[in-house]
This record gives sequence, C-alpha cells and structure tokens, in this order.
Amino acid sequence: MDPSKSQPLDQALAGRPAPSLARRAMLLATVAALAAPLGACANAPNFGNLFGGTDSASLPDEPAEKLYNEGIALQNRRDWRRAALKFMEIDRTHPYTEWAKRALIMAAYSFYESQDYEETINQSRRFLQLHPGAPDAAYAQYLQGAALYDQIPDVQRDQTRTERALVVLDEVTRKWPQSEYAIAARRKIEVARDQLAGREMTVAKYYLERRQFTGAINRYRTVVSQFQTTRHVEEALARLVECYMALGIVNEAQTAAAVLGHNFPDSQWYRDSYALIQGQGLTPREDTGSWISRAFRRITG
Repeated sequence: MDPSKSQPLDQALAGRPAPSLARRAMLLATVAALAAPLGACANAPNFGNLFGGTDSASLPDEPAEKLYNEGIALQNRRDWRRAALKFMEIDRTHPYTEWAKRALIMAAYSFYESQDYEETINQSRRFLQLHPGAPDAAYAQYLQGAALYDQIPDVQRDQTRTERALVVLDEVTRKWPQSEYAIAARRKIEVARDQLAGREMTVAKYYLERRQFTGAINRYRTVVSQFQTTRHVEEALARLVECYMALGIVNEAQTAAAVLGHNFPDSQWYRDSYALIQGQGLTPREDTGSWISRAFRRITG
C-alpha cells in the first residue's frame, strides 16, 4: 500500500523529455513580464526584519527534490505527521509540478498512517480532482475508502460512515477492476456490508423482543433482500419463520423455512425453523410468488 515503493520520482523525471527551447523561452518571458511591475521597487531600501534576524519572506523556497527526500526520510522513521506536512510543503511551494503530484499522494498516505482520516480523505480527493487519469488515481480512491472504513462504528451506532465507505470502495472496483486495490476494496466491502446487515439485525431483535412483529419483519426483510451474501441471512430467514408464525401468516413462514432449508440445509437455524413449523403440523413449502422466493431468485438467477 506504500506508494514510495514505486519508481522513485527522480528516476521517473530523468526519463522525461526536456522542454523545447521555444517553450522554455516562452516560460522565461512570462516570468519576466510578471516581474516587470516590481522594477519600480528595485531601488527601495530593504529594511529586513524589524525585529532582527532574516526576513523569511525573502528566503528562496527549498528545492522540491530536497523536500521530497526529507519527507521520505521522515516516513522511514515512521514520523508520519511531519512527513505529511513536508509533502504538503512541496504542494504549496512547487504547485503543478511532477514533484507536487507525487507529493500529494504521499501526503495522503502519510496522513492515513498517522490516523488523520479527514486529511487523508481531503488530500486523496484533491489528488483525484487534479489528476483523475494518473496511475495513482486508483490508490487515491482506495485511500479514501480505507479512511472511511477504519472509522466504521459498532452496530449499535449510526452507520452513515459505513455507507459512505461502501460507495467509495465500490467505485474502486468499478473503475479499476483489475488493480490490486480492487481486490483489497472487495474484502472491505464484504465486511462493511456485514456491518450494515448487523445493524438491521440489531434493530429487528429490538422489535422482536417487544413482540412488535411487523417492525421486526421489515428489518429482517432488508437483510434477506439486500444482504444475502452476509453471515446474517440464515438467522434473518429463521426469525422470519418465527415472526410469521406468531402472526398466523403460515404461507410466508413455510416459504421462509423452505428457502432456508434449500440454501442452508445443515444450518442450526434451519433445524430450529423446521421444528417450529413441524410443531404446528406443517412442513416447509415454498410459495414461488412470495417476496422471499423472488428475492432469492433475483440473486441466484
């Protein structure tokens, strides 16, 4: 995940063609034109720093290469915060250069390692705005998702950040499906989806414990319809059997049990559901017109 392991920037720059003389002349002419209005002040006395010492505004900026190497050195010492600030200095003093481009993604990575997730997101997003077609664009998008993912709260709390992480990580898999970051993003997506399903299960159990079966069914329905690949779907189907039986909606209870048995025949949840159905002199039987049956057909084909 560390972009510093890619080709060093000084090597990358060494292979770039030098600008043409005409282009360089135009650049120098532009600089000269911008500097011309300052000529009237050239003979003005320089009072320096009135409080003593050197006027820092008159000091030249440090070379980008020097700042970049200092940032790498700080990373190697795991001084992530100072490394990030060093890379940001390149972006400030040498904007729109190749050094600034590489420094921006390195700053985002350093902020991530320092667990400053908001700055990770800000700098990654800025990199994508400035360089949407760059080779490191996939990495910048993944860094955003990882920063959100690392802030996912437990299932008892609001899951807005989890939903945001899913959106950002899903974009990695869609735009860069063959990249190494897409593989890592898919793993995080699975965990995030399981987290959202867990949140639905928590709320559903709250309703079930209070015998508010309609509210519980609505939450379990979300798990069955939207989160079938998570580990919560078996229990959700079993709880649907329980809720529908309590309400006397036998047809849906039988369907939930049948779908559970078909997809998870060795599940303890299925054995419990089968016993509940059988205790009423019934057997699992799928109604293909039920929403439960339609939901699983949509996923399996």
